[in-house]
Amino acid sequence: PPFFLARPGLCGKAGRMSDSPDFSAELAAQSRGLWRVAGVDEAGRGPLCGPVVAAAVILTPGQIPEGLNDSKKLTSRRREVLFSQIVAMAEVGIGQASADEIDAINILRASHLAMERAIAALPRPPDHVLIDGNLIPRGLTLSAAALVKGDARSLSIAAASIIAKVTRDRIMVDLAQQHPGYGWGKNAGYPTKDHLAALKNLGVTPHHRRSFKPVHNILYQV
Repeated sequence: PPFFLARPGLCGKAGRMSDSPDFSAELAAQSRGLWRVAGVDEAGRGPLCGPVVAAAVILTPGQIPEGLNDSKKLTSRRREVLFSQIVAMAEVGIGQASADEIDAINILRASHLAMERAIAALPRPPDHVLIDGNLIPRGLTLSAAALVKGDARSLSIAAASIIAKVTRDRIMVDLAQQHPGYGWGKNAGYPTKDHLAALKNLGVTPHHRRSFKPVHNILYQV
């Protein structure tokens, strides 16, 4: 069966975490016969508009890109480079939930729905999934474990965080061309000063999340 080799130097003495993610969670699953381990993460819970995007990644033995880390710790340029390497070397599934779905079922449930869709989009089902956070999506029927701050602890989740972040940023750049003035190409839909000012001056678009307070307040003049 396939296996992953732990990288030297990733764990400190007495099993303490280093500053980089490692493969200990994946190896623990594989020691129980769960060979195909997918890391799962999402991007876009905080923005006022656009979808929430999730990714599921199964890294390939011997073909793990160097420098995988929590996407928030990487520059945009570095994320783009790693994105291409991950797609070329690993199995990747991507899912999203729309702004309408976020408004209908809340952002947490929509994030989990996007995760479920990302896992379903993998070329083959995984044996086990590592979910970033402290909750497992309730629709999952696979073996799964939640890993708090997983994108800083698991290489598979770190890879998923990069795929999700880059994918969502690209979506927001495309939406920015359709709806100029909100600065989505730079702020990715987060409630920056410029975005909030544009929301007041230009109004609410179909891509805004109406259940989020700043958007709700403008719609209903609270």
